[in-house]
Amino acid sequence: MSSFSPPTANPSLSDHDDLFWPDLRQIISSSSGFKRWVLERGLDANAKGATLDVLVRSYLKQTLETLAY
Repeated sequence: MSSFSPPTANPSLSDHDDLFWPDLRQIISSSSGFKRWVLERGLDANAKGATLDVLVRSYLKQTLETLAY
C-alpha cells in the first residue's frame, strides 16, 4: 500500500512548471470545455503561443473561481 505525501514548499517549482506547462496547455486547449468557453466568448479558437497561454490561464482561473464558489 502506498502512502500519499503532499509536496513540500520548493522554491524551484517554477523550473518544473516550465517543463510541464506547454503539454498541459495543449491538453487543456484541446478539451471540449475549453473549446466551448472560447466559442461562448467569441474568442480566437486558433490562438497560438502567448495568446493561447493567456486564454488557457484565463479559462483555468475562471473555472477554479466557479468551482470555489
